[in-house]
Amino acid sequence: MFNFNFSGEFVAFFVFSVMIISGAVLMVSFTKVVHMVVSLAAVFIGVAGMFILLDAEFLAFVQVLIYAGAVSILMIFGIMMTKHQEAEAERPRTLHDTLTAIGALALFGILFYAIRQSDFPAPPQAADQTVDNTMAIGQALFTGYVVPFELVSVLLTVAFIGAIVLAKKEAD
Repeated sequence: MFNFNFSGEFVAFFVFSVMIISGAVLMVSFTKVVHMVVSLAAVFIGVAGMFILLDAEFLAFVQVLIYAGAVSILMIFGIMMTKHQEAEAERPRTLHDTLTAIGALALFGILFYAIRQSDFPAPPQAADQTVDNTMAIGQALFTGYVVPFELVSVLLTVAFIGAIVLAKKEAD
């Protein structure tokens, strides 16, 4: 029934899957916003690892650069520039947590059973691996689309500086 080929790709898939799932669970269970951002960054890095396993290097690079880097840093700046009040500690909800865990395990069991009973079609033939998609995207971006690329970078820089100016005016 369980016939696994323990290759390096399988181990990497398992590690990235655990990284994504644990980061997502920690993201929704942490109470401090900075810890949530770090968990979200771990999810983004795990997704980038999955893109590498799918031979989508450019998407993995963009995932790390834009999401794990820029979005996480932007969230940290947003946290640092706003005022936060300490919320009261709530009493533990053990019955709610227990029912949630039972529901999650039941959903996992149903999905596991459904996936194991399914007959999936054979995978298609592998694509041509000699083409470097990152180089093709880079050549298109820096030859035909160089002016829009630079305009977007200037626009994003102006928007970021404007957001900082507006946040500082509200703080004063």
